[in-house]
Amino acid sequence: MSTRSRFARPSCLLVLALCLMQVSMSMRPARAAADAVGFIATHSPDGTEIGIWYPARGEMRHLVLGPYAQDVAPGAPPVAAPGSHVLPLVVISHGQGGSFTGHLDTAMALARAGFVVAALTHPGDNWRDSSRATDLAARPAALSALITWMLTASPYAGIIDARRIGAFGFSSGGFTVLAAAGGRPDLTKVGPHCVAHPGFYDCALLAAHPPVAGARTFSRDGRIRAIVVAAPALGFTFDRAGLAGITVPVQLWRAGNDKVLPAPFYADAVHAALPPGVAFHDVPGAGHFDFLAPCTAEAASLPICTSAPGFDRAAFHRDFDAAVVAFFRHTLD
Repeated sequence: MSTRSRFARPSCLLVLALCLMQVSMSMRPARAAADAVGFIATHSPDGTEIGIWYPARGEMRHLVLGPYAQDVAPGAPPVAAPGSHVLPLVVISHGQGGSFTGHLDTAMALARAGFVVAALTHPGDNWRDSSRATDLAARPAALSALITWMLTASPYAGIIDARRIGAFGFSSGGFTVLAAAGGRPDLTKVGPHCVAHPGFYDCALLAAHPPVAGARTFSRDGRIRAIVVAAPALGFTFDRAGLAGITVPVQLWRAGNDKVLPAPFYADAVHAALPPGVAFHDVPGAGHFDFLAPCTAEAASLPICTSAPGFDRAAFHRDFDAAVVAFFRHTLD
């Protein structure tokens, strides 16, 4: 299935800049709400930074996280009773150089719909630290560790249904969830690809951070029951055999004017390698970073916050978030 967005305007070349942003937090009272989105920012025992959103009741506050903002009830009690194990879980993997905050609007939409959502800041591949940005196997391993922590030791372990777990990934996070769901990349394709396209973002990144020598093992996490993949990095490393291990439902998104991971090497390659009937969404005119949450007015000039003239990222995200929620509702319920 292919859907085309109503946003069919040209995009511009966007440059990754989240690593230049220092996440700052400010809060001001907003309104009291009977039904709210609860939120905490915390760390797992190994130090991984994690944001968690969930259905809650409490006082809503305006919270600014770097270039993004959200209206949430910080630390409010969840609506589900401990030990009930009734809420599905969605975990989120950000793109290279990002953080747990990058898809907070999608996380809030899922929480309003009754999901617990957990997003991690990938160790060694975030806006503060890119020392392990090309350690590809570390990303799905970190995502699996997040699932384990959420189910066993997080403050919300008692309300999560372990049988209903989904994963969302953008850019490098898209590669991450494909691998975690059973995809097997052929990394021998990277060398020839970068010889042919040395100026592509991923090839420049690999040149700046050569992969550590040694075997890379990608392990499927059978707890993941559905995945949403947006603008996946290294899509060309997956062929039909490499994606044959993915037996869960997939929703795939493509930015129609992606200058960072340009067609046909990334989302298109994944689409071609997946079985027919995958929910495939093309967004004409969208740039790579239009899958990130809409930014605050103060951050509007940042490259990751800048859309093509006439492209309304906020309006697009209303459709995008609704489609992601509907997909996970259908596949996890």
